[in-house]
Amino acid sequence: MIQVTNSIALDEGELQESFIRASGPGGQNVNKVETAVQLRFDVRNSPSLPDYVKEKLERLAGSRLTNDGVLIITAQRFRSQERNREDAVERLVELVRQATERPKPRRPTRPTLASKKRRLEAKGRRSDIKKGRSGKPGFD
Repeated sequence: MIQVTNSIALDEGELQESFIRASGPGGQNVNKVETAVQLRFDVRNSPSLPDYVKEKLERLAGSRLTNDGVLIITAQRFRSQERNREDAVERLVELVRQATERPKPRRPTRPTLASKKRRLEAKGRRSDIKKGRSGKPGFD
């Protein structure tokens, strides 16, 4: 079990790993060894996640989510398979943690009396500036 939060834990059986050849550094190894990890997690059919987390996770995943609701995370930052595997799992856990955070509800506020006065004074000053541009001769 991979602990995400106090109430949410992912079963390791829900994760599917496949290994592919990584691009980037690695010398001769990069052409021979499959060090990059492609982690697949079926978001829509996961029994570990509540519905609100699934919905938000699908929105957060963006292009990493397939049409079937499978989240694909590719990790190839490191030269070893094991470190890339750990990196992919960490990124998945972080994404699920972000999906569990609920937004703080907005409390409507009213403008203060002072801010209303400042706004009206600024409008008056601007109005006077524009009146001065009208070109009509005034009696000074």
